Amino acid sequence: MTNLQQLANDLDEAAQAVTPIAQLTSKTALTLEDAYTVQHAVVARRTTRGDQIAGVKLGFTSKAKAEQMGVSDVIIGSITARMRIADGGSVDLAQFIHPRVEPEVAFRLGEAIDPTDQTADPLDAVTEVAAALEFIDSRYRDFSFTLEDVVADNTSAAGYVVGTWHKFDEMERSGDLSNLGVVLEVNGQVVETGSTAAILGDPRRALEAVKRMARTYGFELPAGSVILAGAATAAVPVPTDPGTSVRGTVHGLGVATCTVGSPNG
Repeated sequence: MTNLQQLANDLDEAAQAVTPIAQLTSKTALTLEDAYTVQHAVVARRTTRGDQIAGVKLGFTSKAKAEQMGVSDVIIGSITARMRIADGGSVDLAQFIHPRVEPEVAFRLGEAIDPTDQTADPLDAVTEVAAALEFIDSRYRDFSFTLEDVVADNTSAAGYVVGTWHKFDEMERSGDLSNLGVVLEVNGQVVETGSTAAILGDPRRALEAVKRMARTYGFELPAGSVILAGAATAAVPVPTDPGTSVRGTVHGLGVATCTVGSPNG
């Protein structure tokens, strides 16, 4: 087993055991390309167990977060079918190490995007848009990591909720997505507010970023893929108490909600 494959095993086992590990870079030098190789291997272990890739997500789309991490570009990861939480449904946070949540904008592709076709506009492939929530969960101790660590850890992907889908062409005709108000509530209390402008200045720009990153790092973008465009506010730790409610509102797109469930159902 190569070193990168062993690192993927370490991350996969940490997630399954719900036990944090030391940063990979604390013991191994990683390039960004190495980190994406590890990430693909981590996701492959999930699909080998019967999970399916449902789409992709972007990270560091906020200028403030990118500056905090000292990076100048976004990162990309995979979301899977088993990460999906039904809108209004229940999430078992016992499966997470450091559960945090952030409100997002989601897009769904009606047709595939060919990342190698540099002339095609990826927005032409989008058919629907919705408010969303993303649950993130670093597999590292103290939620502390370098750029290479978080990329290897599949950009902290853990779970996601998508609200009611709206036809994307209707949104294009009726309003602008670039500066919609965003509110994140936990147990009915507002914990974060922001704007979709925090997502690359306009969440629609995420589509071109996804296409570019997919071309560079070997991701596929088939029809039906869900694309999480990035966080509109800071991520907030989620209380693990059963019954805790989480609600993300994007003005003009609606809401995405879920409730923390009991580990025993």
